[in-house]
Amino acid sequence: MTDISNRPSKTYDVEKIRSDFPILGTEVHGQPFAFLDSAASAQKPRQVIDAISAVYDSGYANVHRGAYQLSEVVTDNYEGARDKVQEFLNAEYRGEIIFTRNATEAINLVASSYARSRLNCGDEIIITEMEHHSNIVPWQLLKAEKDLVLKVVPITDSGELRMDVFEKLLSERTKLVSFPHISNVLGTVLPVKRITELAHSAGAAVLIDGCQAVMHESVDVQNLDCDFYAFSGHKLYGPSGIGVLYGKKELLDAMPPYMGGGDMINTVTFEESTWADLPAKFEAGTPAIAQAIGLGAAIDYINNIGLVAIARHENDLLNYTTSRLNAIDGLRIIGTASNKVSVISMILDCAHPHDMATILDRSGVAIRAGHHCAQPLMDRLGLPATARASFGLYNNQNDADQLCQALETVQEIFS
Repeated sequence: MTDISNRPSKTYDVEKIRSDFPILGTEVHGQPFAFLDSAASAQKPRQVIDAISAVYDSGYANVHRGAYQLSEVVTDNYEGARDKVQEFLNAEYRGEIIFTRNATEAINLVASSYARSRLNCGDEIIITEMEHHSNIVPWQLLKAEKDLVLKVVPITDSGELRMDVFEKLLSERTKLVSFPHISNVLGTVLPVKRITELAHSAGAAVLIDGCQAVMHESVDVQNLDCDFYAFSGHKLYGPSGIGVLYGKKELLDAMPPYMGGGDMINTVTFEESTWADLPAKFEAGTPAIAQAIGLGAAIDYINNIGLVAIARHENDLLNYTTSRLNAIDGLRIIGTASNKVSVISMILDCAHPHDMATILDRSGVAIRAGHHCAQPLMDRLGLPATARASFGLYNNQNDADQLCQALETVQEIFS
């Protein structure tokens, strides 16, 4: 991750930002809507909504194949979105940016193409104890198919990765290390650059799941030197149905296609086919045209505010909310790493997380309750579930106050 602390910050007007999100002006059960579930999927600003609407209103055609003006214009807009992602991640080549349906598909692409073609019986993959299911199941499928070894790095009780154990798990059989940039449950920011250095020193490739990172902090894939980086558009204030896989050009060039079909070929006969150059080789069929353009609009929106300003605002909100929550009797925050973002998992000693979420909803507060697609992490924590409040660039102290007041109501009901 690039150090953004020394970059100039912009003035942060959260109320002006909130006015860009139509849904935040609505009410739920007669209460102001406090949306605190951005880690699951973020709300969309008017600028993104308008960009998507404009595609279907007056700017839609298929891309890469129409010999007429509208198709050429839409192709330019679609590929322009790729250029924005390239700059957003500081990738060296635009062909290193592959559009997928979501981050899950991006991880499966690496598993099915890169890992399946290179890993053999007895080779090792390392993941961590704080993984989302999307970064567990693809490796389990491949493990069963090729008789691989899947190793798991444990965490501390506060939610830090056990780097000492990670170093011991590395071996000459380690071929791939895959881990989250930021935990979706604990908010822990992992030392991704150090992990990448250690993995490379052992000869292993590195895949980073960046779903919970790209909306909070600046990411520079060249500085990280990771081999693959995946994220989804819907958590970045863009539309659903679009994800991104960054991969180093030399690796992507050497990998076999993930899916076969139109647009990913160079020549086709009934005897054989040859593949298109990057990125088309990994984008078979008609792509998510409007979604990609919407993702480009989301990146424009974030860049206009500035990630430094966003990070500082969210950190202030995290500190304020944590202080207020720590004053509530019987409430325990799960995940207290020294370096974390505005994701707060919690439990109350008097109520199940699902009951907490239901009562909070009656107060207009939307949070997530459950295992957060991280059942092994829940097992490690000894919990069936947590209640999770996650903040985005549009949240303010009123949202935090509304959350804390609603939690006090939960206590009154169950005490």
